[in-house]
Amino acid sequence: MDASQTKIYIAILITSFIVGSILLYFIISLVRQQRQNNKLYQLKIAAEITTLENERQRIAADLHDELGPVLSAIKFKLGSIDINDPEDIVQMDESCSYLDDIITRMREISNDLMPTALLNKGLVAAVNEFVSKLPSSTGLTVNFTCIYLPPLSKDHIINLYRVIQEIIHNTIKHAEAKNLTINLEASDSKLYLVTRDDGRGFDYHAATKAYAGLGLRNILSRTDMMNGQLYIDSKMGKGSIFTVEIPL
Repeated sequence: MDASQTKIYIAILITSFIVGSILLYFIISLVRQQRQNNKLYQLKIAAEITTLENERQRIAADLHDELGPVLSAIKFKLGSIDINDPEDIVQMDESCSYLDDIITRMREISNDLMPTALLNKGLVAAVNEFVSKLPSSTGLTVNFTCIYLPPLSKDHIINLYRVIQEIIHNTIKHAEAKNLTINLEASDSKLYLVTRDDGRGFDYHAATKAYAGLGLRNILSRTDMMNGQLYIDSKMGKGSIFTVEIPL
């Protein structure tokens, strides 16, 4: 190889090194930017969910601690009124019955916003209570099992409960299913939430673009909050399987 060829060879090597360095720099910059965007997205979602849960807790407390006693006091006052007219007595009884319905519904709403069992007894008890109170009119039979559940943070407990709640609501509203099984199980390194229904299934990509996909996006956002992965296996006419993997 003569001197001119050596110079050309060295020039090509230098040029290749410079071009490669520039490409590597851009690739590293893109990866860093993507990681930064993901981090900012997770922080944004975390802030939104935290605000939502705090607001739910505040509204639930207001309903339970302020509005509930007022309605109970009104019912007591109505019941203590001495009425002799039979028609007025009937009207009074109906009014007290309406108040009972309002108080019961208010307690249900308060419990949905922030279940007492979730805060006092934990995730498994709260899910069992939620499932047991599903109206028979839904036509859905839910079978929930939990083999082993390690100690979890409050945020994880709330997010897992909301994911399960959302899946049940979606199954009732959209799946036309008769049966839903929910299994919660932990290994040494991961927590697995797996749900299966025998409904009509759906197109995941189409659903996430539609209004109905808000529930799915909520599940995905809460899964991201726990640094987990969401897998959905659904085919039209063959039901749906949701799998949530959360690192421990």
